[in-house]
Amino acid sequence: MHEFYEFFAGGGMVRAGLGPAWRCLFANDFDLKKGRVYRRNWGDVELRTADVGGLTTNEIPGRAKLAWASFPCQDLSLAGNGAGLKGDRSGTFWAFWKLMKGLTEEDRAPQVIVLENVCGALTSHDGKDFATLCTTLQDGGYAVGALVVDAALFVPQSRPRLFVICVHNPTGPLLRCAAAGPSDPWHGRIRGAYERLPAKAKQNWIWWNPPVPQPRTESLSGLIEEDPKDVEWFSEEDTLQLLAKMSDTNWAKLRQAKGERRRVIGGLYRRTRRDESGRRVQRAEIRFDDVSGCLRTPAGGSSRQVILVVEGDSVRARLISSRETARLMGLPDTYELPENYNEAYHLTGDGVVVPVVRHLAEHIFEPVLDSSN
Repeated sequence: MHEFYEFFAGGGMVRAGLGPAWRCLFANDFDLKKGRVYRRNWGDVELRTADVGGLTTNEIPGRAKLAWASFPCQDLSLAGNGAGLKGDRSGTFWAFWKLMKGLTEEDRAPQVIVLENVCGALTSHDGKDFATLCTTLQDGGYAVGALVVDAALFVPQSRPRLFVICVHNPTGPLLRCAAAGPSDPWHGRIRGAYERLPAKAKQNWIWWNPPVPQPRTESLSGLIEEDPKDVEWFSEEDTLQLLAKMSDTNWAKLRQAKGERRRVIGGLYRRTRRDESGRRVQRAEIRFDDVSGCLRTPAGGSSRQVILVVEGDSVRARLISSRETARLMGLPDTYELPENYNEAYHLTGDGVVVPVVRHLAEHIFEPVLDSSN
């Protein structure tokens, strides 16, 4: 049984992914609403709902083998404000790291640390933020490696995310989990960031190399609810207004879907784009490849995904249901979601895809910890 800490825990999707062979010693998130959902699914024992900056090592029990931190991405995102690791939200990494340094001083350093964030963390401030993360971790006695995993390998959702995986004072061989150099599909976006690292950081680097999973069998169509309880179908007028926002390219996709004369399901997002004259206009962009666009936390109606069901000339539209978002994150239907739609969407859109965590645990975390034992 491996023990772990879960920081920025949200609804406990990392806990779900690690599975029953792992035991949570401590979980933390400052969001009261997410905390209620965490307790509903995982119990009231391990979670501390508080700002990570106010925690001390005295509140963190035991000696966990792994510490996971999905620290906020807003300041590192390409759509964010560009504040990077100096921002109020993404800068919470430093509070987390202060705790890790404290545990190290108490001879309780986690053997493995995992940081999860958006891929914008690789290029934030021309790669300087990523370099700062790597050198900070290495100065703390950790060998560092990173990979980008697109959740579409496991679930029908396009969701590439950065995983920085660190091992404290590694002594045993990591050949089962690592390669001599970068490999696809894990390091396509990592190569450039690695080249911008200082020479010292490159010397203590690990090219993590888990196996590529078997081809995914699930599709977006297979996850759609026939009779969702928390969303309603748009009126014909609202549907026509939505479709009127499509560009010629997206109209062509819709005409092709109609021409197939079968049930075709697509995911649609409203995006702000520039038209031919340079004006910013709202566009409706659709995909019919049976893969969902990346779920995001709702910040206005434009960020909520719309499901489009096309059957010949019939076109129906509605918001994606909260249970459908949970399925796209790999959560089982037994997972209890908030009753409020926006809260459920925020919880799932801000989470970690469960089978991605399981794949990394099976092929990196567990072999590393077993070899050290």
